[in-house]
This record gives sequence, C-alpha cells and structure tokens, in this order.
Amino acid sequence: MPNANSPFTARHPALFGCLIALAAVILVFGVAAVFGVFGHDEEGESFLGQAEARLGLVRIEGPITDADEVVSFIRKLREDETVKGVVLRINSPGGAFGPSQEMYMAVKKLAAKKPVVASFSSVAASGGYYAACGANRIFSNPGTITGSIGVITQLANAKDLLQKLGVNFESLTTGKLKDAGSPFRSLTDDQRAYLEGLIADLNAQFSGDVATERKLSKEAIALIADGRAMTGARAKALGLVDELGGQEEAVDSLKAQLGLTGDVPLFKGPKKKTSIFDKLSSALHLPDARGAAALSALADLLDGGQLLPQTR
Repeated sequence: MPNANSPFTARHPALFGCLIALAAVILVFGVAAVFGVFGHDEEGESFLGQAEARLGLVRIEGPITDADEVVSFIRKLREDETVKGVVLRINSPGGAFGPSQEMYMAVKKLAAKKPVVASFSSVAASGGYYAACGANRIFSNPGTITGSIGVITQLANAKDLLQKLGVNFESLTTGKLKDAGSPFRSLTDDQRAYLEGLIADLNAQFSGDVATERKLSKEAIALIADGRAMTGARAKALGLVDELGGQEEAVDSLKAQLGLTGDVPLFKGPKKKTSIFDKLSSALHLPDARGAAALSALADLLDGGQLLPQTR
C-alpha cells in the first residue's frame, strides 16, 4: 500500500488520471480556439456548431465565357440558411450571350428567396450588366463603365486572301443557311437577313429583361439599347442603377435591410482555383501562359468561322 513518501501518482492514481484527461481537453480546446475549429472563421463557418448569420458575396470577373461556377455558387448561397443576403460584385465587360443570360436567371431566382444587392467595380457592361439585372438593387460608382445594352457577332472573311494564295474551299450543306458566316465566302442576302434576325431576337431578349427588371418602358430602353456604354452617374439618371456607391455602401445597405449590425462575415465565391503551375510561375516569375489559353478558348468559340453572339 502506498505510504506518505510515495509519489502522488501512486497515492492517487484515479485523480492523476482525471487531471491528465482534463489537461488534454484544455489543450485540445486551446488549439481549436487558435485555429478557429470551435469558433467561426472570417466567412462565418465552423467545423462544429452552427455558422453565424452571414452575407454571401458572388464575384463575376472578367470576360464571361461560362456560367457554371457562378451559377453553382449562387445555388449554394440560395440553399444555405445561414446566408441572409447576397452582394453581387461585378467587374466584367460582358461576353457570350447564353452564359450571361444564365447568370441573370440564377440571380433572379436567388433574389426571389433572399435580398440581393449588385455592386459595380470598374466596369459592368453588356453581359456583366445583364447578370446584375436580377438583383433587387444596383449600386454603381459614378465612374463605372456600365450599360452597353446590345448584341454583336463578328464574322471574319478571308476569301480574298486565300484566293491570292491559291486556296479555295467548297461547302456541302443541307441548307442554304447552314454555312452562314463562313470565313471562306461572302454572305448572301438571305444569310445576312437570317443573321440579322438572330441578333435582333437576342437583343430583344436582353433589352426586354432590362426593361422588366428596371421597370422602364421598352421605348425608353430602345433609345439606349444600341450598345452604348455610359458612366455610372449617367446610368443612374436613366434608371439603369439605383444608387451611387461602392461595395462598402452596398454591404451597408444590405445589412440595414436585414437588421444586421457590426462586422458580418462574408461568404465569398466562387473560389479561385490556383494550380501548382500557377504557383510555380508566380514564384519563378515565369511568363504567364493564360494569354495563350485565352487565344485557345477563343478558337474553341469558332464554329466554321462564326463567333458566338456576344452581349455588347
């Protein structure tokens, strides 16, 4: 039997075990607090427990060629009950018509469930502006380039150049409109009328959605739906935006609408994917290969020399 001279661990083994267990728990909670495991990170998320009330922030940046990542993130925000409202941060000159329209429809669906405020950065034109039209309220800096409501398709014609090189092309089609826009021949009158009708249809969809969302007459929109860009100040005067201000003003407006005060976490996305090559290129100051990738993507958009319709 342990006596008074025995070590504490021998005299009180059960108590010693409890103390060790308690120390381990304290250590775990201390480390967890440091790394935010049991608390919340800057986006309001936690590995354990319910995330706190937060705002979503959707980034739409650069030329629009695809809508998948943005639409997927918008759907995630729509279904996340901790996200009380969303800021749509746009810095885009526009791009392909279909993806721009898809973003608009996703934003509109989100705004039907929770408040959405759009905030324009340096440029929110064409498809960038189209995507924002689904928001409940639009903020623009006075100097933001915005508007540019219209559609464009550009067709290359290399017929004369190829003839000088002695190169000729023949097309076998099932209809006289199938090769409309081919770079190897001039447009016929029927082909030109067909493509102009296609562009007019798309422009009617674009300007019609703007008129509906901004509560403007189609006649008023028709006067400016000719591709013209304008400043944010001019866009506000015409009713294309609601308020002049930046992202901070947009966030403050959304917080006031929701009754939120203080610092509110922002759940941002879509997340930017950085490859190992990008990290190495940055570290070693290697030439950026994205320019070549952009040219490759542009080539993929070509179908028999016809560029996909662009919002403009």
